[in-house]
Amino acid sequence: MAGAPESLRRLAERVDARLDEFLAAERDRWASFDSELAQPIDEIRRLVLSGGKRLRPGFCHWGYVGAGGAEDDQIDIDAGAAFELMHAFALFHDDVMDDAASRRNQPTTHTLAAAEHAEKGWAGESRRFGEGVAILVGDLAFVYADQLLEEATPQAAKIWNELRIELNIGQYLDILGGVSRTRDVTKSERICRYKSGKYTIERPLHLGAVLAAPDRMDELLPHLSNYGLPLGDAFQMRDDVMGAFGDEAVTGKPVGGDLIEGKPTPLLARSTRLASDAQRTVLELVGDPHMSQATVARIQQVIVDTGGLAELEAHITELTESAVTSLDAAPITEVAKTELVELADFVSQRTV
Repeated sequence: MAGAPESLRRLAERVDARLDEFLAAERDRWASFDSELAQPIDEIRRLVLSGGKRLRPGFCHWGYVGAGGAEDDQIDIDAGAAFELMHAFALFHDDVMDDAASRRNQPTTHTLAAAEHAEKGWAGESRRFGEGVAILVGDLAFVYADQLLEEATPQAAKIWNELRIELNIGQYLDILGGVSRTRDVTKSERICRYKSGKYTIERPLHLGAVLAAPDRMDELLPHLSNYGLPLGDAFQMRDDVMGAFGDEAVTGKPVGGDLIEGKPTPLLARSTRLASDAQRTVLELVGDPHMSQATVARIQQVIVDTGGLAELEAHITELTESAVTSLDAAPITEVAKTELVELADFVSQRTV
């Protein structure tokens, strides 16, 4: 949480306490039925309480307060906890799809389950067992997220459902773009928006606002989108830069992870568009799972040399400025505007 606004830190403490309370009760309930059922709940706890920026609860909170909700209402905290469980669902499944060995500097769930299977000599294939466990744990987190929003208004429930559909659509576009080697700027930005940007910023703002003021939905949502969509794009583009250049000790992910996985990012699309024939040949190496660190460094240098990184950085700045400027016309409280400006700076310039 280095560099995070103080208000986000305070909110994170409340959301974490709610998650801990909720998941501890579920663990005790199922462990009393069968001790082995503590493990899936423990895996959810291990992921959601191991860190994270709590951005989705933060944007939901300021959408809520911006629409007139009180800063200490329980429904707001429950919604924030629901977002973290929804995000955990996506991460459990994402790690299986990417065959990721680590997440936040810890082994992934499917990796641990596969190792346990192999160690104990159980029947069947260790890999399939591990992936099956992670998928089921993710599904459980998905259901728990819904439980925390049982008191939501019908308008909020509609937004929640649309958010979940968009998330899955974005993930499909992402894996399709990876295997088809998408290098088109427009398509890569669409993937960027739907796989992460909308469900990180725009939709949490919408949900918070509609939880507080369902009768103002038509008035509030367009203004919140004017902020949330460009900032959501900037957020994911910053994530793409970290995925290509980030320090593993800081990000908790392998150096050049997105390059190894062949992620169809706007950064790669821009670099490809600007590349010479010789540079494009190097960029064609993206997506090789056996890529050496020397090759990763070579690709990184080409991305810099083409001007793709500089162009994307300029675009991130433009998007962030557009989001912040849009707040001038937004019919939300001044405290929410102030906090959303701080959050815009944090999410667009973060290093983790």
